[in-house]
Amino acid sequence: MAAAAGGGSGPGGPAVQLRSGRSIPVLGLGTSHQGGYSHDAVVHALQKCGIRHIDTAKRYGCESLLQKAIKESGVKREDLWITTKLWHSDYGYENTKKACLESCERLGVDYLGLCRSIGVSNFLISHLEQLKEDCVVTPHVNQAEYHPFQRPQELVDYCRSRGIVFEGYCPLAKGEALTHPSVIQLAKKYGKTPAQICIRWSIQNGIVTIPKSTKAERIEENCKVFDFTIAEDDVEILNGLHDGRHVSWDPSLIV
Repeated sequence: MAAAAGGGSGPGGPAVQLRSGRSIPVLGLGTSHQGGYSHDAVVHALQKCGIRHIDTAKRYGCESLLQKAIKESGVKREDLWITTKLWHSDYGYENTKKACLESCERLGVDYLGLCRSIGVSNFLISHLEQLKEDCVVTPHVNQAEYHPFQRPQELVDYCRSRGIVFEGYCPLAKGEALTHPSVIQLAKKYGKTPAQICIRWSIQNGIVTIPKSTKAERIEENCKVFDFTIAEDDVEILNGLHDGRHVSWDPSLIV
């Protein structure tokens, strides 16, 4: 499960409204384990790039590091949307409450343990159907892999039909999309970088998008996606690149 805490949309680009009434910025900054965190890059993203949406997880081991970066940035808590996630060992009602409060403490925030919006991560339609049988609360967000080679439109449509906002990670397919001839051709056509084409495409498809980088200049590049629009014909070219490959992991293996 992913537990999301939200403030307003802030200055970091457009936002999408959730059923909870809160708004999640459509563009965020992802973090990860195994070298997926840089203090200077996070501070730069918050101070210079207008980022107001940060995605993390207990498993990534950087919640306490984010606390330092957020404090140094000077951005107010109420202007930030912070998402963190439970790990499997924390499942269960009491364990979940405890884990969320511990994440709050590591992040240095007052709310999150008091979750304002609740989401799930890597849930397919079968998982969401099962959740519907077991829970009375419909998730506000479902976070899953989304890039030109992995465009699970049926899942996106299902989520929308139930008022669940779809959030996509790995929008650059861990770099694989940046060397595809169609992406490179469109980058030249629009005078943008391949990364900007992939991120803009994802956002135009209505996906809350969380590219990940530990380099300040890359984060800056990734944020410059609101000053152009990809024509519908070109969106269809990118949509057509879907081949079902995963660059992260395949949640269909989870029954």
